[in-house]
Amino acid sequence: MGECCISCTTFNILAPIYKRLDHQNQSLRESDVRDSWFNRNQTILDWLICERSSVICLQEFWVGNEELVLMYQERLGNAGYNTFSLARTNNRGDGLLTALHRDYFNVLNYRELLFNDFGDRVAQLVHVESVVPFFQNQGGGQQEILIVNTHLLFPHDSSLSVVRLHQVYKILQYLELYQTENKLNHIPIILCGDWNGSKRGHVYKFLRSQGFVSSYDVAHQYTDGDADAHKCQLQKASLAENDAFAFFKADNNGDVITHSAFCEALRQVNLAGLPYGLSFQETDDLWAQADVDGNGVVNYEEFKQRMWNLSCSAQIENNCNDNMEDSKDCSEKEILGFAVKDAFLFPSEVEKGKWPENYSLSDHAPLSVVFSPVRMQSSS
Repeated sequence: MGECCISCTTFNILAPIYKRLDHQNQSLRESDVRDSWFNRNQTILDWLICERSSVICLQEFWVGNEELVLMYQERLGNAGYNTFSLARTNNRGDGLLTALHRDYFNVLNYRELLFNDFGDRVAQLVHVESVVPFFQNQGGGQQEILIVNTHLLFPHDSSLSVVRLHQVYKILQYLELYQTENKLNHIPIILCGDWNGSKRGHVYKFLRSQGFVSSYDVAHQYTDGDADAHKCQLQKASLAENDAFAFFKADNNGDVITHSAFCEALRQVNLAGLPYGLSFQETDDLWAQADVDGNGVVNYEEFKQRMWNLSCSAQIENNCNDNMEDSKDCSEKEILGFAVKDAFLFPSEVEKGKWPENYSLSDHAPLSVVFSPVRMQSSS
């Protein structure tokens, strides 16, 4: 039998408390008119249930309205999904909803991450295993995956890009801790959400430096040089560690990373520096972990063993056009990863930069991605 593909849909559904019904009367929101928000969200649910993705990640979910929450829980539950919702801190009214289809996944664990910043942002981490092996003829157990859903701070001004970068750093830090605590090696990670940024932004560039790529870009063969600025669902993929080593080494003519070059590289991506980047102590602690022998510099082997594995949780194999997989030990073994089989926005006109006049689900377009499993050789 063939492989069992999985799919994932991420969608900012526009909370009724933010949707304006009358541009002349700015105070009138959809949340004030029950028929409006009720019918729109029923239509959203119709679309989601018809789409039947294995994973659904929603942002701007109106957790503050009990009727709407029950609507999603009941309809998605009846359609075969387990649902998890999480409110933003400080009673903002909206939050996240993640749904996993029971035909595809068993939920092993669910964690909530509260950033506790002035944006009151949050993230969800769901640890799942496949109901059946992705390859029907494979021996052994089911495949485990980590799925993250989040909604980063809205860019009210350019300086807030640092806040979004720090939020992403916290997510990756938490993922690393979770994997360490649960002894999870070779596990795929899928990051979903509304990143509130473009491919030219710091968040995208930082995630790429950590070994992530845009599934949409992979499916449509876009490169980082493309002018297209899609809001992306990201998945773990291949990035050669020598490229990252060169980035941290910067203008140093030697074959090592110095402490000053390390700090400068972090500053270039706005990851270091107050008030929202890494503090001096956090930067120093990270450097201390990297400089294994304490000689004041980090050579390529130290980087590969410590900094690269700490930040990426893996040495990644590139197979079948950008797969994702963690590899922490040095033994060669067969592991499972994913290739992007397809990725598309709805409605299709959005992919050409046009919004059809009759589109009323949200002010965002849902992105759906289909992943196909592939066998990979881990060599490090």
